[in-house]
Amino acid sequence: MNKDIISGKWSQLKGKAQARWGDLTDDVFDVAEGNGEYLAGKLQEQYGWERDRAEREVRDFEKDLG
Repeated sequence: MNKDIISGKWSQLKGKAQARWGDLTDDVFDVAEGNGEYLAGKLQEQYGWERDRAEREVRDFEKDLG
């Protein structure tokens, strides 16, 4: 799915992201607004993942959407 589409539909997609990464707060998702780089950074920080793993998680999420 196109990153612009994700950003544009973020309010609808936010619930799916919260279900997938429940340890992240609402504030993180509000600030992310579909920004994959920001979200990957927060996943890395919250879950202690390597940067590659966090980026892969975000890419997989994007693939699952479209």
